[in-house]
Order: sequence, then structure tokens, then C-alpha cells
Amino acid sequence: MDEKPPLPPLLILAVVGLLCGFATIGLVWGSEKGCERFRDTTNCGALGLPLLLVIVVLTMVGGGIALSRLAMPHPRLVAFLGVAFMLAVVLAFLTGSLSSPWTLAVIPVLTAITFLLANLVARLLERADA
Repeated sequence: MDEKPPLPPLLILAVVGLLCGFATIGLVWGSEKGCERFRDTTNCGALGLPLLLVIVVLTMVGGGIALSRLAMPHPRLVAFLGVAFMLAVVLAFLTGSLSSPWTLAVIPVLTAITFLLANLVARLLERADA
């Protein structure tokens, strides 16, 4: 009862990755605006880490649901790895320049690439289990 994806799998992965990247940016922006409204600063203080964790979980869950609805194999694993890989790259290389306007383009493209990479890792893990 395996359904086939309605579109080419690489296209699905790239588009869902782009959407997850935009969702991450939107949720971070919204949390900053919320902190600015209630604390008069974009720094959320002690709430910053919990907010970031909620944003990461929401993005992973949303990506997993989208991939599942589009009949992609291993949707939750691919979404988890795709968001985790994106977060690792951002924390390692882009932390100092996240307030730049170019991040609006870079983060979604990076997330699309990490979703493609995550799919490759999931397929390799599947083969290793066989």
C-alpha cells in the first residue's frame, strides 16, 4: 500500500524545505516582535532558548506532516534531520549575521538543501537496515 508521491520527490523535498525555512524565519521574527512588545527589546532573555526550541519543534512537525501528506518515505526522519542540519549550519557559520536582510533568502535555500541531504541520509540508513 505504498503511495507514490504526486510530484517528483526531489521537488517535494526542496519545496517543503523552502517552506520550513520561511516558517523558521517567520516564527523567529514573530517571537522577536513579541519580546519587543512585552519587554521593549528584541532580546527575549530567559525565554529565548525555550522559544527557539518551540520554533524548531514546530518546524520539524510541520515539515513531517507536509512530507507525510505528500507520500514521501520517512517523513518525520527527513524533517527532523533537515531542520537539525539547517540549525547546525546556522549555529556554526551564520550566527553573527542573522539580522542581515539576506538571511531571508539564505535560510530557506539552506533548508531546502538540508532536506535533500536528510533524504539521502534516510535512504542510506534504510539500505543499511536491509
